[in-house]
Amino acid sequence: MAVRAPLYDNSGNFQVMTSAMVDEIINQVIYQYSLAPSITLSVVGSGGNLGTINDTRLQAGSQSTSQTSAPGEGTTAEPSIVTVGQDKINLGSTTTTAVSDNGKTFPIYLDSSNNVQAMSNQDMLDTFIHPAIDLLTGAGTTSQQAGTYHIANATNVTGSTEVSGSNTPVFIDTRADTSLYSAGSIPEALDQPTTIQNFYLQRINGVDNTYTLPVRIRSDNDLQTYPEADFETMIQNMINDTAKNSSNGYKITYNLGGTGNSRGSGMIDTRLDGSGNYQTRFVNANDYRAQEFPNGSPQTITTTFLRITKAT
Repeated sequence: MAVRAPLYDNSGNFQVMTSAMVDEIINQVIYQYSLAPSITLSVVGSGGNLGTINDTRLQAGSQSTSQTSAPGEGTTAEPSIVTVGQDKINLGSTTTTAVSDNGKTFPIYLDSSNNVQAMSNQDMLDTFIHPAIDLLTGAGTTSQQAGTYHIANATNVTGSTEVSGSNTPVFIDTRADTSLYSAGSIPEALDQPTTIQNFYLQRINGVDNTYTLPVRIRSDNDLQTYPEADFETMIQNMINDTAKNSSNGYKITYNLGGTGNSRGSGMIDTRLDGSGNYQTRFVNANDYRAQEFPNGSPQTITTTFLRITKAT
């Protein structure tokens, strides 16, 4: 590992950057990644390749009938569990451009003999790109994770943008709506859900920052401060290509419920825990009905986190 301290032009004098200056460039690398992330998550109607999250809820048992008396509770069907799989997050990537090193591509630094050298590709990775990816894949949801994703239970989150663009949830927690079941309506529709909580995919917004441009070796061997556009294009290409194609543990990837740092709210599946609310209905002397409705207290069944991690 070779972390370098690039040179910069301080009013005509070349000086070694401080660690704070290097950190500012790392923050700019993160901002450049946020402008066009190479690893993307999108919201789809179904079939998302990141996996399925199950929402479960109780539904009523089927009605029982009799021509002589109300069917006993022991003869009525118990409430059952409805399971709805939701797979609305899709993992993708964009085309990236590798940066070729011609020996003068990258910023200069002073070697151990105080000779001016251009940084190598590995120097750039060690100094700027890998530290940026370490921050990007952290557990936070600040601007140092810009261009990456998290889950929220609200559509509007300060510092983030809802990904679908239309406030489409990626997971919906539902439960049986007990207020909709009544003895006077037996036979009730079995499945009468209500939405408890929606969860949304958010992408963290980038924040541009000021930083000091390093010096490079021009093609004519003169030294020059990088033009800002050239430097930012270079670091954007490097962070995007590394995040997608790194072979030494710096690929960015996401999963549901696996390993890595959890991002934002857990997506909670809740369900009522009752054994059934037995109700009867007398229609006439030849028509007695009974049905068991969902009841009980809400319990958390599963909590699934979106996770971000580095991979090989």
